[in-house]
Amino acid sequence: MTHRSIARRTTDEQGITTAEYAVGTAAGAGLAGLLYKLLTGGFGDRLLKTLFDHVLGLLGIG
Repeated sequence: MTHRSIARRTTDEQGITTAEYAVGTAAGAGLAGLLYKLLTGGFGDRLLKTLFDHVLGLLGIG
């Protein structure tokens, strides 16, 4: 294996392809939508209140 073939192989694998960008973008948008739906409903309100009360209890404030 020559130096030229090694250099060519490493430069051909840099970056990600457009298809990988599309899959990553779709997954991110889906996760954001799911989190938005969970946190804006009653479950999100209870979750945030419980978390906030727990942190205040740990700090000795609540």
